[in-house]
Amino acid sequence: MITAENLTKRYGGYTAVDDVTFEVRPGTVTGFLGPNGAGKSTCMRMMCGLTPPTAGATTVLGKPYAALPNPGRHVGVLLDASAQHTGRTGREVLTLGAMVMGLDRSRVDEMLDLVGLTESESGRRIGNYSLGMRQRLGIAHALLGDPQVLILDEPANGLDPAGIRWMRGLLRGYADEGGTVLLSSHLLHEIEVVADELVVIGRGRIVAQGSKAELMASSGTTVRTTDDAAFAGRLQEAGLQVTAAPSGLLVQAEPLQIGTLAATHGVVLVELKEAGSAGLEEMFLQLTADDAREEVAA
Repeated sequence: MITAENLTKRYGGYTAVDDVTFEVRPGTVTGFLGPNGAGKSTCMRMMCGLTPPTAGATTVLGKPYAALPNPGRHVGVLLDASAQHTGRTGREVLTLGAMVMGLDRSRVDEMLDLVGLTESESGRRIGNYSLGMRQRLGIAHALLGDPQVLILDEPANGLDPAGIRWMRGLLRGYADEGGTVLLSSHLLHEIEVVADELVVIGRGRIVAQGSKAELMASSGTTVRTTDDAAFAGRLQEAGLQVTAAPSGLLVQAEPLQIGTLAATHGVVLVELKEAGSAGLEEMFLQLTADDAREEVAA
């Protein structure tokens, strides 16, 4: 279990995290979503005791991180895969971690095998690793102590599509066995397929949170017709919110209401379905538009 209660961090007159409250339950993967600079990493650093909060508090397994005995045996953390000693080999990094945590050296071989780093790769200096290899090593280090909780900040950066699929399967299996996972990303699709719960943050404040099913159910309906532009006008006349989707229109209404309106006006429907991930992405972009570098169309 991870809890954040009224978590706030100010740097002078700038508020990086503003009154954030949420929890991450055992047996779930919680996706922590937001644009770059939204406050995700600052929240995670406060959870791990690396950045003191201005106000509020966080606990992991019911205690502040600093109060956990031998914390690596309870919480696995990956905040920055590039922040590893470039002069050491991957095996040396894991061996040192095992020594600090009081683990048997055999655990190092288990983790190298788990994350797919070969004997040759583990013997290379980290300065010669690709970003994807550093991510795999970072995940191995996070899992080294067989922790109950994982806190991972952008772990998919640098991984190829096969690596991302591998990571998703690994984390899904970890949660299914009762583990607690907090997984941050600025890209919705990276974690949509693995997350059970979502927390969306923008400008340091939570703008949406809940189960993935709940948020996807509230994300609208996708509709395609033989004349989308004309039907968009009809929908707007009916007081419905309409935006252009990758294929058709995204409407904030139930499919039955849209289908009834189409029948009333003799509109030929090509597709009508709950928006699902497309609507969730659109909702994410709209909710975090003020914090994004790119403009979001209204």
